[in-house]
Amino acid sequence: MKKRLFASSSVDDLIQLLQAWRFWVLGGLVGALLGGLVYVIAPPDFRARATVVVDFNMEQAWPVDSDRELFYYLEREARKLEDVAWSDATLARVAEEVGDVTVSDLRDGVLELSEPADGGWHFYANDPSPERAEQLASVWAETFVTEVHDGIETAVALDATRKVLEQNPSDAELLARVTELESNSLGITPELQISSAQISDLNPQRRVSLATYIFVGAVAVMAISALGILLFGTGRRA
Repeated sequence: MKKRLFASSSVDDLIQLLQAWRFWVLGGLVGALLGGLVYVIAPPDFRARATVVVDFNMEQAWPVDSDRELFYYLEREARKLEDVAWSDATLARVAEEVGDVTVSDLRDGVLELSEPADGGWHFYANDPSPERAEQLASVWAETFVTEVHDGIETAVALDATRKVLEQNPSDAELLARVTELESNSLGITPELQISSAQISDLNPQRRVSLATYIFVGAVAVMAISALGILLFGTGRRA
């Protein structure tokens, strides 16, 4: 076996293996059955997706001609919203409303965020139960929208209060109000617009389909079997 293991396969060995159509058919069938069996025994979690539309209104918020400056502005504002989505306050509200889950669990693969810079942000939730996956995604998206709306209101109020303070710089009450608003500010631009696009009837699906399990199982068994024959097959060598 040691000689066979370190011996190089000849062209004839490869040709014979490629021509053994029964071997490939049998290996594919066995692999497909194994893949389907794994899917039945340990199925993947369900995944639900909620969608929120985000419009940064860059033309109003950042009226410059430089595309590079617009790009950095868009990236910066998107990172702010991403921080809001994953903040302790947002996830704590999700965990409280859904129940039987912790913030650590939500961050550890239960929730996933996929967003373009400007447009539809997708909020994914994974769970063995389709109903719970849908609830998690829906609550997360709703909570995110609420938190951002609160941040926009705070930004508008802060901007207005600062303008009044400029005219009355010695007003202690206004100064205290500005300090309070600054402590609650999320740094979100007031020009931002956000709305829920799809937060109900999410139709959760398995994260990985049965067809994928069958295909991967068939390919894996055929590849492993072929490699085993080339390495350990008896062949005609001594």
